[in-house]
Amino acid sequence: MQRTIYNTNYGSHFSNAPLTTRDTESMSPTILRSEIDERITKIRPTSTPIDQISRLAGSRRAASMKVDYYSVDTKPGHATITTSLPSKDIPSDGTFSVEVDNPVIFSVSETVLFPANKNTAAPFVGVPLVGYIKDVNGNNLIVRPTQIKADVEEITIPAFNSGDRIVRMGRAACELDVQTPQYTAVPKKSFNYCQIFKTQIEESLYQRLSDKEVGWTFSDQEEVAIIDMRLGMEKSFMFGNCTRLQLANDSNDEVFLTGGIWHQAAKEFQYTKGRFSNRTLISMMKTAFTQGGGSTRKILIAGSDLIEQMSNLKANRTVGAEDNETIWGINFNKLVSKFGTLYVAHSEIFDLCGMSAYGMIIDPEYITKYTHLPFSAERISFRKQGVRNTEATVLTEASCLVLRYPDTHIRITPNN
Repeated sequence: MQRTIYNTNYGSHFSNAPLTTRDTESMSPTILRSEIDERITKIRPTSTPIDQISRLAGSRRAASMKVDYYSVDTKPGHATITTSLPSKDIPSDGTFSVEVDNPVIFSVSETVLFPANKNTAAPFVGVPLVGYIKDVNGNNLIVRPTQIKADVEEITIPAFNSGDRIVRMGRAACELDVQTPQYTAVPKKSFNYCQIFKTQIEESLYQRLSDKEVGWTFSDQEEVAIIDMRLGMEKSFMFGNCTRLQLANDSNDEVFLTGGIWHQAAKEFQYTKGRFSNRTLISMMKTAFTQGGGSTRKILIAGSDLIEQMSNLKANRTVGAEDNETIWGINFNKLVSKFGTLYVAHSEIFDLCGMSAYGMIIDPEYITKYTHLPFSAERISFRKQGVRNTEATVLTEASCLVLRYPDTHIRITPNN
């Protein structure tokens, strides 16, 4: 019986014949992973750590070239006092007002701690002052001090200096309270563009048939092309500028450029170049693992100068250099501290981009890859098309990277 093919809007149906890989490739070229696609994560993974991690961690399907995503950070845990307040007596049932730089993070019925303001009255001598917020009026918090004895008519509050910290603590409700001030968090909408990454390998028929001194085949050329393609993608994923360009020669054609994660990170740590000490390392890890949440295991990728300075440090009781560990096909050196574990790897793209003294700490739990067009290999025979006597492979991927919870990722920069 003759084989028949029936095409619908959502697929192709075959009758009277088995389905072959050639049929699948012709009707749905991206459903089968080509040999190149299977090998891509095994080709020099340490050269492209960002692409490697995002590729093995899985990606989300993007319906268009523009990717909208939401990110949200945790509510700040403290504010700063902006106006000095002298020590004074207030009634035991009274309140005092203190001006802060970020009053919107506070609400009525929350308790607050003044770490720098120690009580002077017994029995709370030397104990930091704790207060209960009765009202928020503009930039001023109306606070009732809590360390008051029932038989004391007045209390002396210590002086407050501009720059002192005020820390948010737990909310305190009355026994009959049913409701409290509402707490909501609205994520911020951002976007990035998927960039179409392409490379083409082409070989003439006679080149393929020629006897070669070494076993240099078309697959070897594909592997070299993939290395070059991934290095280019790695640079774009790290330092790219999110924009779209209208080509002058064709008003209907646009080029989408993806934005790099370097610009998406919300925090930055600076160090003095040539003076990277153990104290600097501890401070860097403190910045990486505190005040931003995130995982207790993060990744530092850095240029050769920064790696060299860190390699000259000696392990101590606070930060220890443990054995190497291979994750995502990349060999990392582990730095373990009381704050968290840092997996360190050299990234040659920092050197290639003239940033050998720079680095970036990434939380792998909060990096997401969006793919509009999955990595695919399309075989083209220009010989059969009558164009030229060559065979070609075109490798294509349209994708981008985004950082969720920007405070969990940090740029490391020299300050000179």
